[in-house]
This record gives sequence, structure tokens and C-alpha cells, in this order.
Amino acid sequence: MPKRLADWSGVFPAATTQFHQDQSLDLKATERHLEALLESGVSGLIVLGSLGENTALDPDEKVRVVECAVKTAGGRVPVLSGVAEITTAGACRYVRALEKTGSAGAGGVAGFMVMPAMIYKADEAEALAHFHAVAKATGLPWMLYNNPISYHVDVSPSMLNELAGLKNLVALKESSGNTRRITDIHNEVGDRYAIFTGVDDLVLESAIVGIDGWVAGTGIAFPKENQHFWELTRANKWEEARALYRWFTPLLHLDTHIKFVQYIKLAIQEAGLGKEWVRAPRLPLEGEERARVLRIIRDGIEKRPRLE
Repeated sequence: MPKRLADWSGVFPAATTQFHQDQSLDLKATERHLEALLESGVSGLIVLGSLGENTALDPDEKVRVVECAVKTAGGRVPVLSGVAEITTAGACRYVRALEKTGSAGAGGVAGFMVMPAMIYKADEAEALAHFHAVAKATGLPWMLYNNPISYHVDVSPSMLNELAGLKNLVALKESSGNTRRITDIHNEVGDRYAIFTGVDDLVLESAIVGIDGWVAGTGIAFPKENQHFWELTRANKWEEARALYRWFTPLLHLDTHIKFVQYIKLAIQEAGLGKEWVRAPRLPLEGEERARVLRIIRDGIEKRPRLE
């Protein structure tokens, strides 16, 4: 199997795209939040994933968000851009466009997080063809995002074995919601890929069976606690990790709801790190739902542990 082009590991938070209340891009607010994440000690940044509202942005806006993230990171950590187009051709155009604009390569975006083609539910052969095409369209390393719950395409361990010859496919964001899958992947392909968990409220369980990184969601509202928790798992300090996880879990559950973008952006606002504004068709939370989510967030903030 080919040697990885990049050795990604650690916390790669999935950053939000910050908006003004009129739904226009707020790049200054995006920059401020990215800086807070960097200060917490993360190992990478992912912009324009699902949490970054990729599909709600125009092509030129996506480039501006990526350029903002690259400039903010300043080479301190790799910056990845999500790829969430509705067609294979669109995904290939997107990765090429970033390279042509100078947002890719040295001093630019370090790679991509590639989702299956949105909307259409591809079968195994179609999904494999999509990933092969995107891999061919860029020389940069990329992470495959497997989320069958949301995107209805499941990249199985056997499919990962078929993709193992793609030298620029270096990592997997595993979000099937089944922690047994992580062991199955290890048994199928060994350490061919860096495995990241993408389900917040399964991160402790995933860490125990063996992962390399975490694409964090809710933790972007609590970056210091999020990073500290991750470091406890790396140091095998399981009792301390378990105690922190019990505080964190009600907040981490916010990542596994259909309105996770609104929930997490509201948490970011309550933590003083950004605003809740989302872009339509999403709408800010209202009424009983907003009150219920705020209770969870505020209870978490009130009980926030004091880190040494």
C-alpha cells in the first residue's frame, strides 16, 4: 500500500462559517473564531464542511472562506476545505479551482475533506467512481468523509480497501455512528488511513478502540476543554477523560441532531466566540426548541470544569 502523502492526526475542528444577521459573510468573525481554535492547540482546521454550511455558499464565497482560514492559520496547522458538490464534475472543478486561485499548495489549503456527491444516493460502484475522479483531479492529500446517516452512502471497510491505491487519500472521517466499524477498518486495511471520528458523542468510545484524530463539532464552542479531553485520551488517562466526558456529553449530543448547525452556532454565541446566524433554508432557533437547547448549553457553561 502507498505511503501517506500527509500524516494528519489530532483535533481538526469543523469550523463554522460566520454570517452577519442579513446572512452575508462575516469573515472577521470567522477569523476571530478560527484564532480561538488555533490558540487551544488544535492540529488542523476544516472549513466548509457540513457545519460550515458548504452547500449554502456560492463558489466565490467558498474561495473567500478558504483564503480567510489559510491566512489566519499562517502555516501553523494544515487547513482543509470540505468538498460537498452535487455532481462529480462539480467536485472536480472545485478542487481544481482552489489550486488555480493559489489557495492550494505551498502556503495555501493543505488538502480536502471529500463527501460523496450530494443529493443522489450512489451505489457502491458509483461512490467509488466519484472518489476516484476527485482523487485524480487533485494532487493534494484528502480525507474521505463517510456519513451514511446524513448522506445515505456508506463507504464500507471493503470499499476502503478498493480505494487504498489512491496515494493522495490519506485519512477517513468515520461518522457511521458504529464504533465497531473502526476495528473493522483496522482489520481490513491496517494503518493505511489516519482514522478520525466525526461523531462527537462517540469520541471516548472511538478513542479506546483506536483512532488518530477527531473532527470536532460542539467542541468548537469549548475549544480549551475539547483539546484537553483529546490530550487525556492520548495520554491514556481514562479516568480523567471519563469524568470530563460526562460533563461534555450533553453538549456533544448537540452534534447529532438534524439542526446541529443551529445548535452549535448557538453554543458558540453563548460562549462568546461567534454568532448564531445561519443561512437559509436554515433558520435560527425559536420558541421551546431554542429554550431547551439554551438550557443544555447554559447548564454546561455553569458546570464548566476548571482545567489545571
